[in-house]
Amino acid sequence: MKNKTICIVGLGYVGLPLAETFSNHLKTIGFDIDQEKVKRLSESNNEDNIEFTSDPSKIKQADFVLIAVPTPVTKSKEPDLSYVKSAAKTVGKNLKRGAIVVLESAVYPGVTEEIVKPILEEASGLKCGADFKIGYSPERINPGDEAHTLAKITKVVAGMDKLFSKLKPLLKNF
Repeated sequence: MKNKTICIVGLGYVGLPLAETFSNHLKTIGFDIDQEKVKRLSESNNEDNIEFTSDPSKIKQADFVLIAVPTPVTKSKEPDLSYVKSAAKTVGKNLKRGAIVVLESAVYPGVTEEIVKPILEEASGLKCGADFKIGYSPERINPGDEAHTLAKITKVVAGMDKLFSKLKPLLKNF
């Protein structure tokens, strides 16, 4: 696993702690479209194993991509999946053959396979299952909860085929 690279897409209250935790064990790329946030994080970063960027082409370096973007609720109480769709398109345009993409955002059942997968396939020109794999790991971080920090919670992951066997070494550090 040491020679693998992970990219966390979205550096909010879920993505940033994930990036920081993964950087203890893997080369980590933290990607966010907010250039000011990336600049602040880069300026305060003293670690060699993590790079913050708003350059989507850096995603191509990743063996694993975790999408951790917001899923706000609209005024009509419907989930707004625009951030998930946009992130999936960006990842798809920069997806490396053989990569594993895991959706970490809080979404309803079916979003990974019915919405994210087709976007990734169309944007990348690759075929899910043959050229890349997808999975889902529900957001489990509760900001301000000192008792259930990222290091103390169980990481739940669902995926296709033998995806779990590839992710298990990656997630054992949680």
